[in-house]
Amino acid sequence: MKLSIIIPCYNEKEYLAKLITLVKASPVKEKEIILVDDCSCDGTTELIKTEIEPRVDRVIYHATNMGKGAAIKSGLKHVTGDLVIIQDADLEYDPKEYPKLMAPIVDGKADVVYGSRFLGGGPHRVHLFWHYVGNKFLTIFSNMFTNLNLTDMETCYKLFRAEIIKEIKIEQKRFGIEPEITAKIAGKKCRVYEVGIAYYGRSYSEGKKIGWMDGFKAVYCIVKYGLFG
Repeated sequence: MKLSIIIPCYNEKEYLAKLITLVKASPVKEKEIILVDDCSCDGTTELIKTEIEPRVDRVIYHATNMGKGAAIKSGLKHVTGDLVIIQDADLEYDPKEYPKLMAPIVDGKADVVYGSRFLGGGPHRVHLFWHYVGNKFLTIFSNMFTNLNLTDMETCYKLFRAEIIKEIKIEQKRFGIEPEITAKIAGKKCRVYEVGIAYYGRSYSEGKKIGWMDGFKAVYCIVKYGLFG
């Protein structure tokens, strides 16, 4: 199966080149890399144009900053693979784990696979207690509306059969895409699996972007898409 890797990117000059190296070295033979630059302003755009463009299959440039959801939506328009995974442009998630995420779909058991940071299965940086509490709350709250029993709804690593994610009409432009997609795949009665993954979390001083306001938006999205689809 061919794996399409969508990398939404905003202001990741420090990490992006190494991330691309890791993605290209990941143990999946047939893959394509779709990089979406969401109007970076820290030199990332220039780095992509001078060094990274020849190393990936496609680069999409946003003229204005629109958010992670909008970047994923742009990337999906160019997917040609059988499977699609979202890869953040930092180094929090390890591309070596793609085969682990792919396995339930390749084996014919799943339609969607979430990589859970809380199931175990690899190193997990110990920090940001209240961020952890927020993640657990949002996951449980989401589960109440979707009737799924996920342990990590907010994970970046979500892998889909391509035809499923292409059928979903994405509305959210920022981090609200996580509960939106979760609600919509639950509504489609997809077979959802989780696998434990490693997580090399970074601090806000190291470039982490999601904030408490995104948590409130996630609550809104959980209710909106949980009740109305």
